[in-house]
Amino acid sequence: MNLKQLTYFVTLAEELHFGRAAERLGMAQPPLSRQIKQFEDELEAVLFNRGHRAITLTQAGERLLERGQAILRDLEDTRLEVRRIGQGAAGRLRVGFVGSATFGILPNIIKSFRAAYPEVAMSLIPMNNAQLYRSLIRREIDVAFARPTLSDKEFLTRKLREEPLIVAVPDTLDTGHHQTCDLGRLTDGNLILYPEFPRPNYADFVLERCKERGLDFKKRVFSQDLQTALSLVAIGEGICIIPESVRSAQRAGIRFLNIMPELGATELSVNYRIDEQGVHVKNFVKLAQAVSKKTF
Repeated sequence: MNLKQLTYFVTLAEELHFGRAAERLGMAQPPLSRQIKQFEDELEAVLFNRGHRAITLTQAGERLLERGQAILRDLEDTRLEVRRIGQGAAGRLRVGFVGSATFGILPNIIKSFRAAYPEVAMSLIPMNNAQLYRSLIRREIDVAFARPTLSDKEFLTRKLREEPLIVAVPDTLDTGHHQTCDLGRLTDGNLILYPEFPRPNYADFVLERCKERGLDFKKRVFSQDLQTALSLVAIGEGICIIPESVRSAQRAGIRFLNIMPELGATELSVNYRIDEQGVHVKNFVKLAQAVSKKTF
């Protein structure tokens, strides 16, 4: 039994007339009659009662019609489903992101993508850079929002935004100024960094920027994520160097200050595999770039 034979049978079983069935199939009546007879011979079952005036289904034919229609419906549904996924209208997208991205443009990108492709199921997975790198290599995620950029010959990277580094300090700390902060005056205190593991990560990026400016923080306190780091700042445990977009998350007990002289900038990028052929990823990256350009 093949799909063509089943289609011929179901069409004839629905019409119960060789002429109308042949016309519906776009073929002549004699070839259809031969195909049906050959089909019956292969199945070793008579499917139609052939009378002088009309044809009817045998019991075997009735059962095959029932099963055949279901099979053809499933095939058509599968074809349409695969086509929709191929066109990007349905399917799945797994997005990994660093925590600080949630204070910037990531929420707008997610909202825009959900509005444009409501039937695509999205998985949003917070990670640090090292985890993003490994997950992208292992194909456990499709897209990675990283800070700083992921670097690998297997990845394509699209820069979304570059923003200056600022500092979060306890509101009880005297920095000598209400809007800016000279980090050189604070090197005797704790520098709160995140995450501690795995490495390399954003903490290494911050330490490298400090080293370039001749800033040596002897006391370092590591936390596992940005939210914990900010909580430690709020209770007076130290200061934390963060992307400017985090300033939007006003929190009791914290002041966000510009760094003078500037410590540098951090780049938020969207990364994906160079061999990625899925239309969902391409649509998502294109939309992310459009939202970024519109926002900034």
